[in-house]
Amino acid sequence: MTRTFSRFVIGLGLVSCLLLVLTMPVRGQSGARTGEWRTYGGDLRQTRYSPLDQIDADNFSKLEVAWRFKTDNLGPRPEFNLQTTPLMVGGVLYATAGTRRSVIALNAGTGELLWKFSLDEGKRGEAAPRQLSGRGVAYWTNGKEERILYVTPGYQLVALDAKIGRPVPTFGRNGIVDLKLQNDQEMDLVTGEIGLHAAPVVSGNTIVIGAAHLSGAAPKSRRNQKGYVRAFDVVTGKRLWIFHTIPRLGEFGIDTWENESWSYTGNAGVWAHMAIDEELGLVYLPVEDATGDYYGGHRPGANLFSSGLVALDLRTGQRKWHYQFIHHDIWDWDIPCAPILADITVNGRQIRAIAQPTKQSWVYVLDRATGQPVWPIEERPVPKGDIPTEWYSPTQRFPTRPPAFDRQGVTLDDLIDFTPELKAEAVKIASRYKIGPIFTPAVVSRFEGPLGTLMLPSAGGGANWPGGSYDPDTGILYVYSTTTVTPLGLINDPKRSDMDYIRGVAPNPKAPPPATAGGGGGGDEGGGTVTVQGLPLIKPPYGRITAIDLNKGEIVWQIAHGETPDNIRNHPALKGLTIPRTGRQGRLGTLTTKTLVIAGEGGFFTLPDGRRGAMLRAYDKATGQERGAMYMPAPQTGSPMTYMLDGRQHIIVAIGGGNYSSELLALRLPRE
Repeated sequence: MTRTFSRFVIGLGLVSCLLLVLTMPVRGQSGARTGEWRTYGGDLRQTRYSPLDQIDADNFSKLEVAWRFKTDNLGPRPEFNLQTTPLMVGGVLYATAGTRRSVIALNAGTGELLWKFSLDEGKRGEAAPRQLSGRGVAYWTNGKEERILYVTPGYQLVALDAKIGRPVPTFGRNGIVDLKLQNDQEMDLVTGEIGLHAAPVVSGNTIVIGAAHLSGAAPKSRRNQKGYVRAFDVVTGKRLWIFHTIPRLGEFGIDTWENESWSYTGNAGVWAHMAIDEELGLVYLPVEDATGDYYGGHRPGANLFSSGLVALDLRTGQRKWHYQFIHHDIWDWDIPCAPILADITVNGRQIRAIAQPTKQSWVYVLDRATGQPVWPIEERPVPKGDIPTEWYSPTQRFPTRPPAFDRQGVTLDDLIDFTPELKAEAVKIASRYKIGPIFTPAVVSRFEGPLGTLMLPSAGGGANWPGGSYDPDTGILYVYSTTTVTPLGLINDPKRSDMDYIRGVAPNPKAPPPATAGGGGGGDEGGGTVTVQGLPLIKPPYGRITAIDLNKGEIVWQIAHGETPDNIRNHPALKGLTIPRTGRQGRLGTLTTKTLVIAGEGGFFTLPDGRRGAMLRAYDKATGQERGAMYMPAPQTGSPMTYMLDGRQHIIVAIGGGNYSSELLALRLPRE
């Protein structure tokens, strides 16, 4: 291991954190308390767990629609991908919604609109890299005042009076803090490429805000805005501290950015949700990769703190420890979701743990006070690419426990084999690409071959932004993942970027030139796919839910989640074959309750009665056996939550897609 790599694991403050954890008892966590849902993840530990049990395996299929709230008029046009998870406090539901990213307050029992707030940001909003409704809000109270906080598409932090939905005049400037200012870097207030979909995280009087950017598959430049993380006072809006996710002169980790690449490289923000341990006083930052997603020749070195987890002192912003999961990420396997804080027992030893699901399909489990791995994580040699100007890390980190929850790397055995003919065609198609194990790097795309590297998991995961849910009673983590292989090729295109390479596909030299060279997509959505007669190149399942025992580091069960898509069930090449449930792709979050694991499906399918839609399904937590299903007219787009009101448990889920515009769907049992 090189000197640089030996410095990755342990940061500052290790001794003090060790002393603290030795003197504090391990306590169980209860998730969402008092029948409410006060934070995005149910609690600041991001467990997405509720102890409610009125809705159970015996009655889940009897759920009925309590109310629905359409979001069509909350912006200049309807939205079809509502990703919000509402909060419920005191009988009021708070959420972001609509293409203007309005904040709404609804009566949690009836869905009646109580108030609405939106900010028309004009050109600034139109230029925003992260638009539409976002993923939620934060709630704060001191027992007298109540505030709702959210980040606009144009990257402004707004504090609203929770009772009336109006900006709090004493916060920032008339209720608003411009997040493009006080950011330790210069940027255009209109076109500066920085924003955020995630909800803020609030503890005590401290708000912590991350940053997101455009997809980095084909950035215009190797230079970009940096995704620094900041904290603000919830009462005044004053900036409390800033953490430079790309180190500056004199700061720890700057030696991992060779050739002064720290000075111009951007991104490395925290676009996922963050978790907080209030007893340890730490906030945990899941950091994304740096500019660009698939080519790092302009940023040689391991690139701290990208594609890793950083623990900061919540009060001061001082780094306490860090752990980098990927050295010099060139796969866009950045950290997409909130880490989960779990109190576990391993071989009789109680551990305050933090579990981070990833796009790579690993859950990295660390001691959350020190950053030390709970089980060994090994540095192993990985394939080196053949692009002379790229900087390749000779090793990467491989967790030994838990095992990967989805497939990694591509072999011929992974290809579709419903019939011998389809398998033979799949092998022929795959021969045009480079295949190999996880961490196989990209190649320069050539029409004569290889067109690219077949990447599995894709840049969309594995896990993605919805993350997982955790049962504190059993120590079991539940995570949905998608199994999609995508081509990863690089091209040089000076008309589009000043980078040596961006993601793309070499054009057919015999075909007319396209209007825009390249292609291939990429970034957060994972890019295009490779198919065989319209069928996925690889075997199912294409979507799954995995239960992982964090006390043992073992997979308890794994099931295909989502009905088989119509294009597979009705494909002429599969006529007469019995195809088991394949699961479906999507960005899906799970909800764990006292009795069930609950998740909706991605994409539409046709029911036997001819209706088109998707199902909300409930599974036995111990076995994965399906215990009930509820029809929805559109797929799940936001992670579900639950609460108790007037003696009745409700489940709320955002749905939409296709030509079905977004809505919040509220479900509950009928009155007896």
